[in-house]
Amino acid sequence: MHRAAYVKTGCMALFSLVLVVSIISFPQHSFEASLRGLTIWWEVVFPALLPFFITSELLMGFGVVHFLGVLLEPCMRPLFRVPGVGGFVFSMGIASGYPMGAKLTVHLREHELITRSEGERLVSLTSTSGPLFMVGAVAVGFFHDVRLGMIIALAHYLSAICVGLIMRFHDCHEPRPTTEKPRSYFPYNNHNILYRALQAMHRARVKDGRTIGKLMGDAVTSSIQTLLLIGGFIIMFSVIINLLHILGINKVLAFFFTLFLFPLGVEPALIHALMAGLFEITLGAQMASEAGEAVPLVHKVAIASAIIAWSGLSVHAQVASMLAKTDIRYSPYLFARLIHAILACAWTYILWKPLLPLLSHVSLPAIAQGEPSSVTVWSNSHLFVLSTLLMAGLLVIMLCLMSVAQLQVKKRQF
Repeated sequence: MHRAAYVKTGCMALFSLVLVVSIISFPQHSFEASLRGLTIWWEVVFPALLPFFITSELLMGFGVVHFLGVLLEPCMRPLFRVPGVGGFVFSMGIASGYPMGAKLTVHLREHELITRSEGERLVSLTSTSGPLFMVGAVAVGFFHDVRLGMIIALAHYLSAICVGLIMRFHDCHEPRPTTEKPRSYFPYNNHNILYRALQAMHRARVKDGRTIGKLMGDAVTSSIQTLLLIGGFIIMFSVIINLLHILGINKVLAFFFTLFLFPLGVEPALIHALMAGLFEITLGAQMASEAGEAVPLVHKVAIASAIIAWSGLSVHAQVASMLAKTDIRYSPYLFARLIHAILACAWTYILWKPLLPLLSHVSLPAIAQGEPSSVTVWSNSHLFVLSTLLMAGLLVIMLCLMSVAQLQVKKRQF
């Protein structure tokens, strides 16, 4: 055991040394890559995530999370074996994207609102991309076809729900909380569920005790600290990816990817996209969209869906650094992302034939023709409508799954 620890320490030290030497050897390339990462963080990530981070902190301070926790307990507990507060984390993760789910899960664990096993299930379920990225950046920006955004987003969230259902069996021997009442999950057995939710919200706000000014200041400070952490990872991985290209290590990785994936019929251009997506989600999705006219569009979109679900080692590093504050393990999250990538790719193929003909009859802006005005119109109005439809569809799916779970529990009880 001690020998393995020494080997691990030596490998980490060697990696750090090689990284420092490479940056010193190629200072201009490293500076340009760092500047690109900084631009992405400052112009896209920072303004997109800061409002969500601040509002989530405010909602927690005012007890809204506890309110939703009581209301969503009938859905989240039977389906995913997580408390009702997981519904709040799931909705915020969908709205803002990576790494909001991990940040909120860590917050709940730090306040002992979830157990370690529940935290591992919750972070696996709620680590999703945002609809703005999938529709605006990938579908419109890379594929120049806004209709593909519905397929990518729907495949992404359906596979995320499937991952949550799979991860409910994670640590299945965990003892049930002693305060848990099996029949209290279902609202038809508890007519005062809204009153209990209001009580939970009030108790949480009183326990917090901070004034609105203090709470706002703490929310801004905490959010900016988290975004600085995310920005550092984005910049560092931008440099690492550039150095891998300069040193030719990407060719070695491409060889191993080709060795395993080419016999499965994966096109070489898509293999390079997967290799890039292994490290960074945006670069991988862009390369998938540029794989060439010889590659069928469905294959490009499926690979892009897999890359988005995997999220890249850059996001993995951000999540791992957040989870390190608690006893939540990283390995279940890694397993969940692998399953999510496979399922997202499969759901894309499943949804392609049924949805594409339907979407072709929908009147949407002609993004494929490259009209700048169409892009602006879509980003301001149609994107909101699409996001609303996606949320409504997910809600219907969740209600259907909850109904099945309720029927199964009623059969066991009676």
